[in-house]
Amino acid sequence: MTKTSALTRVAAAALALSALSAPLMAQTAEGPWLVRARAVHLEAANKDSIAITDVSINSKWMPEVDFTYFITRNIAAELILTYPQKQDVSSSAHGGKIGTLKHLPPTLTVQYHFLPEGQVRPYVGAGLNYTRFSSVSLPAGFSIEKSSWGPALQAGLDIPVAKNVYLNVDVKKVYIRTDLSANGTNLGTIKVDPVLFGIGIGYRF
Repeated sequence: MTKTSALTRVAAAALALSALSAPLMAQTAEGPWLVRARAVHLEAANKDSIAITDVSINSKWMPEVDFTYFITRNIAAELILTYPQKQDVSSSAHGGKIGTLKHLPPTLTVQYHFLPEGQVRPYVGAGLNYTRFSSVSLPAGFSIEKSSWGPALQAGLDIPVAKNVYLNVDVKKVYIRTDLSANGTNLGTIKVDPVLFGIGIGYRF
């Protein structure tokens, strides 16, 4: 094999490798991670099957942090976190506020992001929520189930405002439910099922 022939083959191999790696380089140009901080408004549905008590929790604003990992250009997994949130518990049958509780609702979703990176990108997602209730303070004899598992649905929009920086708007429907008991007797299910409206800022790396 001549020197010229060897150089030609090396050059051809280099070009082929470059062609194969180009899509991967494009995919990871901004990095696979997107971290966001959001202000989120929780609007509880407060539908329950407990006609004698009509139990509900208040709506409120809360902070939220999420970590998104892009598996491909368009498919990502997002873990949504906050710290335990304190809520007032009310009952119209008992004249208003009857107690308080805290809940910690981490949520994991799988998302599909439309359009290329660097543009305004809408996305949709679906996943699973786990909520843990704690510091429950209710009238004597009343208690609730401390754990809740349920589906979560999501839609949002990432808007580029600077290099690797995005303004984010997001809405989620999360199914959170717990059983209410009185002296060991199950009275029915409290359906919190909130809609969460969020706005925040994200950084891609």
